[in-house]
Amino acid sequence: MVHSAYDAVELVAGVPGDIVAVAAYAGRLLIAGKDGSLRIYASPDHHAAAADGEIPRDGGRSYELERHQASLWRRGTPVAMEVSAGRELLLSLAECVNLHRLPGLETVAVIGKTKGANLFAWDDRRGLLAVGRWKRLTIFRLDGGREFVEVKEFGVSDTVKSMAWCGDNICLGIRKEYMIINSMTGALTEVFSSGRNAPPLVVALPTGELLLGKIRSLRAPNALVQTVVLRDVQKLVETENCILAVLACSVYGLLPVPIGAQIVQLTASGEFEEALALCKLLPPEDSNLRAAKESSIHIRYGHFLFDNGSYEEAMGQFSDSHVDITYVLSLYPSLVLPQTHIIGEHDRLIDLPELARESSDLTDDMEPYSLQPHESDDKSQLEIKKMSHNSLIALVKYLQKKRNGIIERATAEVTEEVVSGAVHHSSLLSEPYRSKKPSKKRAQTHTSSIARETATVLDTSLLQALILTGQSSGAIELLKGLNYCDLKICKEFLEERNNYMVLLELYKSNEMHREALQLLNQLVEESKADMGKNDFNKKFNSQMIIEYLRPLCRSDPMLVLESSLYVLERNPTETIELFLSENVPADLVNSYLKQHASNLQSTYLELMLSMSVSGINPNLQNELVQLYLSEVLDWYKILKEEGSWSEKTYSPTRKKLITTLENNSGYNTDILLKRLPQDALFEERAILYGKINQHLRALSLYVHKLQMPERAVAYCDRVYEEGAQQPSKSNIYFNLLQIYLNPRKAEKEFEQKIVPVASQYPGIQKATKVKGGRTGKKVVEIEGADDVRFSPSGTDSGRSDGDGDGDDVSDGGPIMLNEALELLSQRWDRINGAQALRLLPRDTKLQDLVLFLEPLLRNSSEHRRNYMVIKNLIFRANLQVKEDLYKRRQAVVKIDGDSMCSLCHKRIANSAFAIYPNGQTLVHFVCFRESQQIKAVRGVNSLKRR
Repeated sequence: MVHSAYDAVELVAGVPGDIVAVAAYAGRLLIAGKDGSLRIYASPDHHAAAADGEIPRDGGRSYELERHQASLWRRGTPVAMEVSAGRELLLSLAECVNLHRLPGLETVAVIGKTKGANLFAWDDRRGLLAVGRWKRLTIFRLDGGREFVEVKEFGVSDTVKSMAWCGDNICLGIRKEYMIINSMTGALTEVFSSGRNAPPLVVALPTGELLLGKIRSLRAPNALVQTVVLRDVQKLVETENCILAVLACSVYGLLPVPIGAQIVQLTASGEFEEALALCKLLPPEDSNLRAAKESSIHIRYGHFLFDNGSYEEAMGQFSDSHVDITYVLSLYPSLVLPQTHIIGEHDRLIDLPELARESSDLTDDMEPYSLQPHESDDKSQLEIKKMSHNSLIALVKYLQKKRNGIIERATAEVTEEVVSGAVHHSSLLSEPYRSKKPSKKRAQTHTSSIARETATVLDTSLLQALILTGQSSGAIELLKGLNYCDLKICKEFLEERNNYMVLLELYKSNEMHREALQLLNQLVEESKADMGKNDFNKKFNSQMIIEYLRPLCRSDPMLVLESSLYVLERNPTETIELFLSENVPADLVNSYLKQHASNLQSTYLELMLSMSVSGINPNLQNELVQLYLSEVLDWYKILKEEGSWSEKTYSPTRKKLITTLENNSGYNTDILLKRLPQDALFEERAILYGKINQHLRALSLYVHKLQMPERAVAYCDRVYEEGAQQPSKSNIYFNLLQIYLNPRKAEKEFEQKIVPVASQYPGIQKATKVKGGRTGKKVVEIEGADDVRFSPSGTDSGRSDGDGDGDDVSDGGPIMLNEALELLSQRWDRINGAQALRLLPRDTKLQDLVLFLEPLLRNSSEHRRNYMVIKNLIFRANLQVKEDLYKRRQAVVKIDGDSMCSLCHKRIANSAFAIYPNGQTLVHFVCFRESQQIKAVRGVNSLKRR
């Protein structure tokens, strides 16, 4: 920190005798000798110096003796002397403190209490005098211009050797230490030592600072500023514009160096912080100059720190210099920047004519600092790499610190353009209404894009720096928010480094979803192909595609469909969940899959059917069933050609078809029945018959074609339980008994019920007979099948089949007595016993009916007993009511001479009377009749008002 803050100039030389005290007054030097004489020296141009009261800065011409006053102090030798210019007084200390009037040197006052003092310090502004005497410090105040009043007195540890005022404090030199004492409280604080050999010297500067022996800063850690080589300095004396250093026979003036020159010295020597501190002392009217100097110093300081590896501190200096970020980014030639037309703040300051000259001395010093990174031969590649990493880390912090303000300005710029564009557009729309005359086109004005260009440079550089320092997560966070990254540069940069996660986020932030999904599909494929070779690709999977598609389902469903084929094949469940959770239209999905991926259509529909809480619409149900049926028919044809077809053979698709037919009802049964073959797939046909309430046909197929009586019983159970609230449901079992015991009669009854069943549905026409006398096949025409909705009401409400459907019902055969008896024993409580017994053959053994009759009779007897009990309970309750009625009718009313009518309040006597139901209110019968007539009239009038 050592620099020239003061220039030492010899003012007076060859003074006779020893100098004991010096003071300055009106450009002159007052020198007191050891012999008690006072000599006054003046410069050759003392007239100009007297005008402003300052010591001239001409170091080439010494002062000359102007006046000699012998024996000014008659008692004692003067040891200290000071001038009060405002009061034109000379304060001196010989035996005690004396006051002399200037310029005539007449004695004004002598302070007797200061006898024996060795030094004093005068505060001219407040008129306070501090006197050091032995181990005491006494403070006096000048009162009235001639008398001093003692104010405070404090004790110190030793004799005070030097002293100076500093505000309310006094700096003392005691022994070889500097201390500060508060003039109000006496609190004492140590500062630092004066050294081994030099005595403590204290001088107060006009700025309020102190000069202590060596020129040293009072800011911690009290660094040395300058050492002036002068031997045997006795005293330091403050004047208006310099410090006087008193030697034995000569006087030197320490003239302050201009602040601008000190700044240049400090900057050249690398003391940038001290140079910046001195910039604060420049006059306020030179604010532009000060800003230019500070900016230049910050820039050079930043270069110095950057070259020495202090990257974060360097970025702090660049930030304080307000230099444009492009200037800082030029230190990183490896970063690719977009083309801009930005002029840095530093360049604009330098270009100003009034600052060019002042800042040239600093900018010239910056030339040795190259903008290219230095490489040292003795450093290893690892050290260079580490240095580069640390410098990039510092750059990331610098750019992040700058980013908020730049992004705000860029956003405001965009908003301003949008608003101005909207205003311009509205004005164009309103012009035709103002005038029909053609007008010239208005040139559209564009706001300057400097802020956006700066934001583009910043974000593009920040992204590259984050990637180069391994902060991919930080780059992703940058891209997730508002950013101005250059797409082309960032894309090429990320592709070179195979950083696909950040590249995907870059595509996403620029709404390039198609490119992002193509890249993601490619990465997933490579991940599966190179799972064992490249660990990097392991983190790409199909789930990432699904998550990427999720926010696009509402904004661009077609893009979602185009990009979902890959994941629909590999992750069908998750993909369907995506479509359902994001409410992608099911019809749209089905239509797209039908055209572009028909193999995935059934997968989508069946998963949607299983996962959707509310189910899928009938059209999609019908679509799914038709897909299943087509596949089953193709499978059936193959097996039939091979001769291996059996009704008990089930493929996975056939199982799905049967399950879907049983659990859903939104499909079109007529179309499905027409597509079924006549000689196969009887189970599917039975299910379809059941959906349209043709229970006889369904049961006949289960029993005779499929030979699955247990399925027929289960069918009856399901129909019975679905219609348990309707008593007519019980005959479904009776229909099954008819099929078991009388197949021919069941078929005839079935044919007789075709006509009334067909009349229940407008889409089914009545069957017609073919000419020839014999009953032909029933021909049924189905109309508007999609609008027909079947319900299980009416167990026998069947309808005729399509052409040729009559062949699938048996024309008769042996009765199935065992199955009938088993049905009776298991479902005795759901079958009418009398009707069932009439159907049984006459040769049926009673022993075979035990399992049926025993619980039936037991249940009948139990019901009969219950009915008798209920009957008796009802009869008894009826008797109790009659008894209560008789008791009510036996009420007794006593009429005597005091009985009064409640309406007319007259005695009833022998008149006819009436009694109200409460048994206590008595009225004349005539009064009761009149009251009833009045109520009737009021009721009629109220109705008329309404």
